[in-house]
Amino acid sequence: MIDKIIRICTRYMAVGVILAGIFGIFFPSVMKPLSPYIPIMLGIIMFGMGMSLTPGDFRNVFKQPKNVALGSLLQFVIMPALAAVLIQIFALPPAIAIGVVLVGCCPGGTASNVISYIAHADVALSVSMTMVNTILAPFVTPFLIWLIAGAWVDISFTAMMISIIKMVLLPLLAGVGFNYFFPRQVAKVTKVMPMLSALVIIFTVGCVVSLSGRTILDNGLIILAVVILHNLGGMALGFFCARKFGMTKAQIRAMAIEVGMQNSGLASTLALMYFTAAGGIAPTICRLADQIIVELNSAHSKSGMGMHDVYEPLDPPYRREIPIYTPSDRIGSDCVKVDPAKIVGVVKTDEPNEGGKFYPLDDV
Repeated sequence: MIDKIIRICTRYMAVGVILAGIFGIFFPSVMKPLSPYIPIMLGIIMFGMGMSLTPGDFRNVFKQPKNVALGSLLQFVIMPALAAVLIQIFALPPAIAIGVVLVGCCPGGTASNVISYIAHADVALSVSMTMVNTILAPFVTPFLIWLIAGAWVDISFTAMMISIIKMVLLPLLAGVGFNYFFPRQVAKVTKVMPMLSALVIIFTVGCVVSLSGRTILDNGLIILAVVILHNLGGMALGFFCARKFGMTKAQIRAMAIEVGMQNSGLASTLALMYFTAAGGIAPTICRLADQIIVELNSAHSKSGMGMHDVYEPLDPPYRREIPIYTPSDRIGSDCVKVDPAKIVGVVKTDEPNEGGKFYPLDDV
């Protein structure tokens, strides 16, 4: 029963986000009281992301350090620069423009890792870039926001840095440590993390919309256009730069996806904490767009996998539950897609997207 509830919540998350937005517009008084808890909700998501990481994920950073460094540079240069250009072209008012700036200055999110998996990109590179950029975010993100918007909004650099450390970095590291020291307990908890993350995102969208419903109705289409141009522009420039540096096709796809898709949850939270509710509109639309992209790619992929899927490995030492919504296809892990009635074996591999040796259940 619990598996069915988890699958429904995560499979139809995009529908839930839309319904939450509509509910927030017509019944704002219900959602507004939840807004102070959004930072805590974001911390829960980052803790779940940390629990999905292993020492192998950190080692992958050192396997291709130049590419990871280039990805960090491109993400923290291209997306903020595009945000600065777009808010000028569309002459967005400061209350809304700050949301676009926040999206541009935040690191990549877990959705980019899912898309990289579905697109047969270099998942190891995608995971490494997301991880490194997330660790850099407490220091780089406030500086970039100050650099772009410091002339027209008040920004508390130190306070924002401390908030990002509390909401992002500390929960992430705590999750990594918890997974390292208590792997069996984590294997039980990770089963519900996709559902929990989906619910957090849905509630966040409802809260943002409830606080700025009138602004969304008046400026929603313009903000949507800016968000789409921002994401597509980042992907295109990431693709072009990666190609110029002679990366492989899989690496180019990973770079393009990682550069163009941001952690909109962090952007929404920072908007509500330090700026205006209207500043959370662009991150909210970005979150919805990312989810739709994931589900569309999932529907058209051969694997049929999306953020709602969970990988369920076999019995110890082969069995670990790994949610695909987290940043990894679990390189070095042995797992099969969850569906107990259809599990027939395990594919063991140390290389992303390159297949591996198949072992029937009777042999493992």
